[in-house]
Amino acid sequence: MSQFSSTPWIRIAILTAFAVSVAACGKGQAPAAPEKPAAPAVPPVASIDGTPISRVEYDTYLKSLLRGRPAGDLTTEQKAQVLDELINMQLLASQGAKEGVDKDPDVAAQLDVVRTRVLADAESAKYLKDKEPTDAELHAEYDTAVATMDKTEYHARHILVSSKEAAEAAIKKIKGGAKFEDVAKAESTDSSKANGGDLGWFTLTRMAKPFGEAVKGLKKGEMTATPVQTQFGWHVIKLEDTRETAPPPFEQVKQQVSNGVMQKKLQAYVDGLKKTAKIEKTL
Repeated sequence: MSQFSSTPWIRIAILTAFAVSVAACGKGQAPAAPEKPAAPAVPPVASIDGTPISRVEYDTYLKSLLRGRPAGDLTTEQKAQVLDELINMQLLASQGAKEGVDKDPDVAAQLDVVRTRVLADAESAKYLKDKEPTDAELHAEYDTAVATMDKTEYHARHILVSSKEAAEAAIKKIKGGAKFEDVAKAESTDSSKANGGDLGWFTLTRMAKPFGEAVKGLKKGEMTATPVQTQFGWHVIKLEDTRETAPPPFEQVKQQVSNGVMQKKLQAYVDGLKKTAKIEKTL
């Protein structure tokens, strides 16, 4: 197996290859429409029992594995290995089509999902093709993000336990004179216990909402008087320090800002489609 065999795209590629095989089995069942003269065909990269694997299929599969990396990064041997994987998938998919595996409801549903995903991705790319954000759009998005970002970072420690009673007992020990760090090392259940519950510096948006609200209400050196519950368990929190941070320079995050603008444009397009569609949810 190649270095790419662990990628989740392989499962999609297998289903896609299977879908192509199913379609190929139906060739000849209906008369084909007259075709316009085409440009000279690019030779296939391989064939199985006379059925070609096109260069486009190979390039598409390779692209899905590389995920943005240039194909030039691969050696000749690696490219040959990718082709062998594609041949293996095509063999399995063709055999599955012959045996009617595509009639299995789960397989049919997966094929439908793969087809839907491919079409949706293609339509998204088509819609966004000529909608690159302008400098004005990018700066407006950046300014909005900077205005709403949390510019304060917090340095805190915590003790995480599984019950409110255990958290209350930890608070009692600390109020009785025990060091917060020592109680954290002895009783906390998460990985920060090795560092006396030290969570380092963070912004509140990174934390569970109840945790963040509790931290924001503390003064430097203070500990929560009562346990704080989140989806992770019960916390005793101590605020060590705070500091103000500057937003990242525009040029440093320009690509992220651009991605955000493009995502908003795509979402607006989808919202428009929803307005003209009759959608009924039964889940």
